[in-house]
Amino acid sequence: MNKVILIGRTTKEIDLRRTANGTAVVSFTLAVENRWQKDENGRPTADFINCVAWNKTAEIMESYVKKGMQIAVEGRIQTRNYENKDGNRVYVTEVVCESMKMLESRNARNTQSYNNLEDYAPAQNEREEKENNNSEDDGFDILDDDLPF
Repeated sequence: MNKVILIGRTTKEIDLRRTANGTAVVSFTLAVENRWQKDENGRPTADFINCVAWNKTAEIMESYVKKGMQIAVEGRIQTRNYENKDGNRVYVTEVVCESMKMLESRNARNTQSYNNLEDYAPAQNEREEKENNNSEDDGFDILDDDLPF
């Protein structure tokens, strides 16, 4: 199985190109946080993953995705090679994006952070209210000690 799901930020503006037969394509790099590896200041580093999107996905990205926007992509890893103009063999590994989801609006970066828990407060309050109004006890309690991780 070859399936990839990434969440990260675009590193530059999306530039739509067309193939000789008119098919839309965008190539972009996604900066994906690597929380397991820290820099000298203790901050997470990032992996820079080359991605490509075709057809309608490419057109949507060109219209709505801006540099630095957080997006999620789902696709597959593809490897290919070609001979460059100097006669050297070039090997490329990239993620072919089969779907993409914007995780913030175009002006969200200027107005608010979606990583802030207060942004999710209405949903949390609705869940707590639903739980408080539910008078039935299902008798199913999970303690932290019961979890395998």
